[in-house]
Amino acid sequence: MELASVITLMRPQQYIKNLFIFLPLFFAMEITNTGLLLNAFIAFIAFSLTASAIYTLNDYYDIEEDRQHPTKKDRPLASGALSKPHAIIVMSLLLLTGGILMACLSIKALAVLTIYVVMNIAYSLSLKHISIVDVNIIALGFVLRLFIGSTVTNIPLSKWIVIMTFLLAIFMALAKRRDDVLIFLHTGKKMRKVIDGYNLQFLDTAMAIMASVVIVAYTIYTTSAEVTERLSSEYLYLTSFFVILGILRYLKISLVNGDSGSPTKIVTTDTFIQLTLLGWIITFTWILY
Repeated sequence: MELASVITLMRPQQYIKNLFIFLPLFFAMEITNTGLLLNAFIAFIAFSLTASAIYTLNDYYDIEEDRQHPTKKDRPLASGALSKPHAIIVMSLLLLTGGILMACLSIKALAVLTIYVVMNIAYSLSLKHISIVDVNIIALGFVLRLFIGSTVTNIPLSKWIVIMTFLLAIFMALAKRRDDVLIFLHTGKKMRKVIDGYNLQFLDTAMAIMASVVIVAYTIYTTSAEVTERLSSEYLYLTSFFVILGILRYLKISLVNGDSGSPTKIVTTDTFIQLTLLGWIITFTWILY
């Protein structure tokens, strides 16, 4: 069992998604609290290891489908670089280690992590084949990351953060499904059974709706009396500029470039998106801190 194949199987590049665990700290202006930051970091590690176990489970059940995919065919299980028994061992160790780490932080956090695992097992076995349900399950996974961050730091979650995270995650999940439909239209190969429940017209419309709702929800959040009073600032609405830029750029990548199969890849390689995120973080931090 080669270490390189194991690391590839774990998909560490996907760990960027788990940074959502730190959002409760950021929005509560407690990101400089070293004790809470340490808890969030340990939770990040625990969740990342657990997520790697889930990725391994997905690859285990998707071997045949991945072998038909232009890029996923190179994954360790699909390519044969790693055997199924070895994948089960890796998955078990990751799940056990992640669970123990999270339990050391908080039993409640472990309960949330368990919900994440059970939900994703159900997703891997059947729910991923049900259109609309599949993208909602993906979005709920991001919301659970927020609850993990909230639980290990004892910081209450704002309903606005939960709503916007859920909406944004659905938007990106729809973009992924659009990429699968494009591959089917170009090659005749079905990367997922669930694409029978989607077509470009529906996905383009749904993405446009979700993009609009995300922008409206964020604007309401930044201008609401509750938020401006709590944060002692009336200028938070200025950050909406970067949110609109980011959403429009993502739409362009999806609808014009036809390349939205990996949100992580977009965030880590697209300079426009990176500068937009940086601008949002700097502006938000300046206003909050």
